[in-house]
Amino acid sequence: MAKYIVKRFLMMIATIFIISTLTFFLMHSLPGSPFDEERTSNPTIQANLEKFYKLDQPIGVQYVYYLKSIVTFDFGPSIKKPNDTVNNLLARGFPISFELGIITMLVAVVSGIILGTFAALRHNGIIDYFAMAFAVVGISVPNFVLATLLIQQVAVNWELLPTATWSSPLHMILPTLALATGPTAIIARLTRASMLEVLTQDYIKMARAKGLSPVRIVVRHALRNALMPVVTIMGTMLAGILTGTFVIEQIFAIPGMGKYFVESINNRDYPVIMGSTVFYSAFLVFMLFLVDMVYGFLDPRIKLHKKEGEV
Repeated sequence: MAKYIVKRFLMMIATIFIISTLTFFLMHSLPGSPFDEERTSNPTIQANLEKFYKLDQPIGVQYVYYLKSIVTFDFGPSIKKPNDTVNNLLARGFPISFELGIITMLVAVVSGIILGTFAALRHNGIIDYFAMAFAVVGISVPNFVLATLLIQQVAVNWELLPTATWSSPLHMILPTLALATGPTAIIARLTRASMLEVLTQDYIKMARAKGLSPVRIVVRHALRNALMPVVTIMGTMLAGILTGTFVIEQIFAIPGMGKYFVESINNRDYPVIMGSTVFYSAFLVFMLFLVDMVYGFLDPRIKLHKKEGEV
């Protein structure tokens, strides 16, 4: 177990390093400068700005400064917001994005498992058909399209819920629904398929023969094994949800990291782009690592490393 954890940790470091390096060189390979819109007739001002942000240095020297900022977790000031540092922007925006992502994940997991379980228990029934129809629609419709429809119908036409900012629980409902529908549909389909397979296993038949109640059979025996595929995809799904919040945050005017990240791309704000990319990469890779650990603990049959001589 310890050997596996160390190996996965080293892979995490290597992954973050590769992502960080690619981000740096891709950003600097683009033509132009972050100061293109602010060029003046005074070349001294331009030179001083580039010197302050170390953009006058060779690309190799800039890369060394960039790696140093990653190690020290100090990404410096924003180019377009010189009174703000990248760390301050992360401290303000990420908790909101994280809150939206976690709420969405909880809603998707709980509703998807419940819907998929009932669909499997009522196979080829009305609930099953309804669940699968919902799953097809949820997977097919992009979240930004669903967000637009929710704003138009629920907020504008029916005036049931507020549509912008993140100031109260009511403001959280529409963005959460827009983000959670797709993951809910995926989890429901996966849970249904896995439950249908598990319910045909011999140990389920034995539990029924012993006279155990249907609820106990489903909760204590079937559901635990049926959820293993769901746990497997939770890491990548969480990554998709957290990065998908950027678009939803823009649509619903949520003051999360999506706002700053999109602005930084439009403004060529190198420190914000690279700092937020490194931060999100490290966070998501760590989440994938945790999912691997949880998966191994849930199913003791899984071997975290191969035995000697095993193919």
